Amino acid sequence: MKKIIISLFAAIGALMLPSCSDMLDTESSRQLFDKELDSKTDSVHFAFGVMQAMQQLADQYVFIGEMRGDLVRTTEYTDNNLRRLADFSADTSNKYDSAYVYYRVINNCNYYIAHRDTTLLTGSTLVAMREYAAIKAFRAWAYLQLARTYGKVPFFTDPLTTISQINSSNYPSLDIDGIVAALAPDLEQYSGYTVPNYDNVDIGATNWGSTKRMFTKYCFIPVDVILGEMYLEVGDFARAASHYTTYLTRVAEPVDRYALGFSSRLSFSDITYVPSDYDGGLSGVLWSAIFDNNSTIDYLSYIPMSVNRLRGTTTSLPLAFGFNYYSTSSRIDSLRMDEVQIMASDQYWALSDSCDYYYYRSVTGGLPQQYVGGVKWGDMRSKAIVTKGTGADSTKQWITKYNSGNIYLYRTSTIYLHLAEALNRLGHVDAAFAILKDGITESLLDTTRTYITDETRELLQNTYPLLSDQYRSLFPAQTNSNYASTNFGIHQHGSGVTGDGNYPGRSPYQLDSIVGQKMRSIAQTYQVNVGTTKADSINAMEDLLCDEYALEFAFEGTRWYDLMRLARHKNRAALYNPDFGGRWLARKLQYKNPVKDLTIPENWYLPFK
Repeated sequence: MKKIIISLFAAIGALMLPSCSDMLDTESSRQLFDKELDSKTDSVHFAFGVMQAMQQLADQYVFIGEMRGDLVRTTEYTDNNLRRLADFSADTSNKYDSAYVYYRVINNCNYYIAHRDTTLLTGSTLVAMREYAAIKAFRAWAYLQLARTYGKVPFFTDPLTTISQINSSNYPSLDIDGIVAALAPDLEQYSGYTVPNYDNVDIGATNWGSTKRMFTKYCFIPVDVILGEMYLEVGDFARAASHYTTYLTRVAEPVDRYALGFSSRLSFSDITYVPSDYDGGLSGVLWSAIFDNNSTIDYLSYIPMSVNRLRGTTTSLPLAFGFNYYSTSSRIDSLRMDEVQIMASDQYWALSDSCDYYYYRSVTGGLPQQYVGGVKWGDMRSKAIVTKGTGADSTKQWITKYNSGNIYLYRTSTIYLHLAEALNRLGHVDAAFAILKDGITESLLDTTRTYITDETRELLQNTYPLLSDQYRSLFPAQTNSNYASTNFGIHQHGSGVTGDGNYPGRSPYQLDSIVGQKMRSIAQTYQVNVGTTKADSINAMEDLLCDEYALEFAFEGTRWYDLMRLARHKNRAALYNPDFGGRWLARKLQYKNPVKDLTIPENWYLPFK
């Protein structure tokens, strides 16, 4: 611990003084290490200092989150640090085992929180409060990642800037439950706050000609999002659902709330036969456009990395996945690398390929739309973000999610899926399935959608009032004219027309059949007696959500943390014995031949360094 604190003490000045060439540089002649923080404007430097610290941890966050999950595999070119993360042999010598990078964020936040004057007014507005709340959200996020990574970690909320503080060892060691108990009650007072927005900034051009922008409002994490995440981790599903609802109804702007208003068009690249009556799916923006340079589709919170080392902190993630983002070549065709370190696992491809594709066809003299399902074309998201080599390169794969040099922490899709996870564990399997199938729209109040119970309709109007009289207009029903301003079922991002549209019950993607299929799969895979109780349905729906996390968020750094969280839910539920979560997680990772027994939760964590 002392080593970490000494490092923080040495770094704190540099973090709060951006270099003149840095992408997070600001124009000010004030002394930044000013403990009063009594200016209305200059605290932006401290906020940018926290953002710089976030850049320092970005690669570690993703590598740990993906290499320890089930969606990637190593290659002959994989760095040994990554290889040891993948087989669970990493020790304190591992390059990516560093609690320090998170404590650097925490200490910067602690300093700001201790010294920021929050009473400053412009008219009757407290000008510092949104930024103050956002900095507390950063601190909570950093502690959450520490607990996910190490289990128990030293906890402190005072800024460590003196020798006496450094020499102190009286810091409690808290696990994830303790951290949530310590930080969540204070954050509650900022529920409903929006994040600061310092406008958008051009941060330079790559050597191959792509100009990049930084969208500052997406550099923060809304308080209600981090509260939802914290409560979800510890199994407080009611509070988690409440804060996700608050974010969607009171915090998110329309452009962010409606980020799901598109669907992936069908790609025929891997399909040998397309029926003559195929009449397409939903038109709209391609799902892969989320990851384009300067896209803001589906954004909620991200870490933008610099375009080169002269402009600030860079990332090694694109290169690990096969793209030389920092190449000095101006030829775009030379940016794809031969020595790819991380590729999609066979397990990822098996999941994607097992997905049915749903579409509709026009029938002369009949219904305007006739739904077709059960077509084994697979989920199109994999084809959108992974390029497979051909010929001499047939063994290679290139993953393109990091070709923009950005690291995604949360997307709007994250909030809807995590809301589904919470609602499911609260016993509303139909509400969770609706988020996959139709999306949250006022059409769910239509009683002809018979898979939605009256209890769930009441829940969505009152307990979690997304579809209340006050807010239902924020979630309009789907029409052919408003693809850009409504929600769609998230499974539609890659599997075509899963929603019923104007014809309830017509789509073959239905609750009873899909959940029933998953229940049979669980019984066979884990050799457990799956019954017909609500608890069995909840567990099966949770596994469907786990699959959707893989299809939607693959390679973004969240997979291992998702698996751990769901395994904890399953252990607590004790439906198929109290150790089922550990057995479930270990089964997903057995192809890696891990050196540790992953049925034991204590083996899920890295050694603290």
